[in-house]
Amino acid sequence: MKTLQIGNLTAILPIIQGGMGVGVSLSGLAAAVANEGGIGVISATGLSLLYTKLSSDYREAGKLGLIEEIRKARAKTSGIIGVNVMVALTNFAELVKTCITEKVDVLFCGAGLPLDLPSFLTKDSVTELVPIVSSARAAKIICQKWESSYQYLPAAIVLEGPQAGGHLGFKESQIDDVNYSLEELLPQVVAEVVPFETKHNIKIPVIVAGGLFSGGDIYRMMALGASGVQMGTRFVTTTECDASDAFKQQYINATDADVEIIKSPVGMPGRAIRSNFLQKVKAGLRQPKSCPYSCIHTCDVEKTPYCISVALYQAYKGNFEHGFAFAGSCVSKAHRIMSVKETFAELVQEFDEMCLSRERC
Repeated sequence: MKTLQIGNLTAILPIIQGGMGVGVSLSGLAAAVANEGGIGVISATGLSLLYTKLSSDYREAGKLGLIEEIRKARAKTSGIIGVNVMVALTNFAELVKTCITEKVDVLFCGAGLPLDLPSFLTKDSVTELVPIVSSARAAKIICQKWESSYQYLPAAIVLEGPQAGGHLGFKESQIDDVNYSLEELLPQVVAEVVPFETKHNIKIPVIVAGGLFSGGDIYRMMALGASGVQMGTRFVTTTECDASDAFKQQYINATDADVEIIKSPVGMPGRAIRSNFLQKVKAGLRQPKSCPYSCIHTCDVEKTPYCISVALYQAYKGNFEHGFAFAGSCVSKAHRIMSVKETFAELVQEFDEMCLSRERC
């Protein structure tokens, strides 16, 4: 595998561990990935629920929890640590400022277009900014806006396809449409980035995500022009993943038939593993009485059947009567718990085997 260059950072292996909330990818998983030469990512989503001991104020607890997770990760690794912050969060700006102040290596932002993200940078900032997109059009809009308003371009772009876990930037009718597959979208995004690279004599690597599980998948995507991959589901079933053992077991037990597309309170479709909680939602048995957090701009408490932050927090703890797990379309390929070190070794071996088989052809 080639190295992955993002701005001034060089990852030994072109593998980014996807940010997964609530509580699934924290300092434990992120540091372990960074120690193996990849880019480890902490999810800033829902940290308020994990750090109520630090403050009774939801937003303050989230900020303090993020600082603690970043510093915990730094104490465990000298590798590359990133943070994922959803644009849809009502405290998006505060969390971004916190990441930049704490000198996080990379900031990944999706679930909305982060059009003003460079405005948060200061003269002494070292954080590289990476937007997450679902189309070539979104990539172009961001590059144009950042260039014209801030004289800044993305250090990289993550293209997340419709086979990813969690919230999806696609209509339900597009999710299984081959015209919206990574194989179709990747060349389109690369083509939109090239003029900016040429004009400014820089490299903007395009990283792909969604439904990727093996080293063979990595080889296939890089052969199509990707500079690297982002993988979330593959890293859930690791010893170092921060979620409960019961959460990981959901992944190991899941079959293709257990994976479904749900309508999230956030206003986007999402891919999740079927649970008793989701069955109750379908039956109309769930309804929040009030919104205790106001954490997401697009969540309408009058219409939503449940609080997604609480549901994901319950799943993180292993309580699937009151929550559910997001997962990628490849979740049925997870069969055992292994260390992050073993996972990387397996990915590299699979990649090398694919290389050799292609060379023989």
